[in-house]
Amino acid sequence: MRLAKLSVLFFIAVFVSVNLLFAQKRMLVENLPLIPDSDGFAGSLAGVSNGRLLVAGGSNFPNGGRPWTGATKTWYDGIFLLETPQSQWKKVGVLPRPLGYAVTVSWRDAVVCVGGSNQQGHVAEAFLMRWKNHQIAFEALPDFPHPIANACGALVGNTLYVAGGLETPNSPEALKKFYALDLAASPRVWKTLSTWEGEGRMLSVAASAEGKFYLISGAALTQDKATGVISRVYLKEVHRFDPKKQQWERLPDLPHATVAAASPALVVGNKVVVLGGDTGEWASQTPVLKDKHPGFSTDMLEFSPVTNRWKTLAPFPVDIRSDADIRPNESTYLPVTTSFVFWKGGYVIPGGEARPGTRTPRVIWIK
Repeated sequence: MRLAKLSVLFFIAVFVSVNLLFAQKRMLVENLPLIPDSDGFAGSLAGVSNGRLLVAGGSNFPNGGRPWTGATKTWYDGIFLLETPQSQWKKVGVLPRPLGYAVTVSWRDAVVCVGGSNQQGHVAEAFLMRWKNHQIAFEALPDFPHPIANACGALVGNTLYVAGGLETPNSPEALKKFYALDLAASPRVWKTLSTWEGEGRMLSVAASAEGKFYLISGAALTQDKATGVISRVYLKEVHRFDPKKQQWERLPDLPHATVAAASPALVVGNKVVVLGGDTGEWASQTPVLKDKHPGFSTDMLEFSPVTNRWKTLAPFPVDIRSDADIRPNESTYLPVTTSFVFWKGGYVIPGGEARPGTRTPRVIWIK
């Protein structure tokens, strides 16, 4: 891959005009400059601080490796910054430790980072990451009540809600736990809240709309008693928490599971829109398909609180040809295990997993 030669193409904005039905207006999808790594990362920590887009950490299988070839999964600590959509990514610092798969949201001038994982396991550490005085600065938050990774979270006002996840890499079941941290309070204290009806789950999609927290899809875990093999159960459930009433309600199921879709989900007006995700359709065949895996969903699923229904919109227009020369198979996929970040009037999907075991350096900007 001749990234140095090709990267010039990505400093020229390539716009594709798309009629996104859920917004009922013309919107644009653009490829931003590639994250400066030939493999790209999944599970990066991402957000906005003082107007700059920050993408940090994450994991990959270096040099094009795959799990089924014996490649070792590697976590990273680099922090990259993008000042404007037309600028180049710059490495501006390192995380306190290699880290990925944390809950991250943007709050005021900082990126909130909670939990995550690395080679040593899952962590409980939480902190704020800021771009301040032309350098990266960190501020400690109270540790999460226990180690956590692959959870989901979203802000409702100044309060961060975190749901589900895994306490350890080899946990036989996903967590059924729900916590809140008021970031504007002093002192800041994690509070344990009531949980939803149903199973514990990981890799769910969170959303915040009209003052309520949404817990969307995710995967439960089940362990075979005879073999000890742990398998995923792909969930279509949707639950909504009302902080004022301190109550959960079950919403209509999704048309299909959306495990590990970009999170927190897109919110347009009062509608929640989930882009892509792993439906589980090919999950059992992944070890056989390997690099021939067809990729993850490009469906756009929209929930309206007025009609109390989900509907499937037109597929997301992922095939932006300016990106196709880098990895032809990637340009037709929406990545998973990645974030949605509001920046410069649009939403950014920074990297992620294009297919099982395959990361992407591609950065999508939806305006």
